[in-house]
Amino acid sequence: MDADRPEPRDETRMTEQPALAFSTGTIWLVVGGLLTAIALGVLIPEAVTGLPPQGVPLTAAIVDVVLYALMFVARFAVPVTRLRRRLGLLAIGMLAIAAISLGSVLIVAFAAITPVK
Repeated sequence: MDADRPEPRDETRMTEQPALAFSTGTIWLVVGGLLTAIALGVLIPEAVTGLPPQGVPLTAAIVDVVLYALMFVARFAVPVTRLRRRLGLLAIGMLAIAAISLGSVLIVAFAAITPVK
């Protein structure tokens, strides 16, 4: 009797969340832009003051901007027929921005507390 009816979606599963299944992707760009702005607000002053190891904050800032640009491209280049792929790429881009920013800040922080011989 119910054999031809599809199974109901379980929205408690990670892959069934609306942000990963039905969103247009605009919210990922907004949140990714905010995250990139916050990251740049931390990384640029570190780069300008020349905190050791030099080059790490500037490189991380450049990579963050490139990743955000790739998120923007993915939002408009991946067709709606591949919505899950688009949303997955946007999520991966935002997570990569967070990981790279955090990693570079931790590298600079540990370099600052490590005594130089």
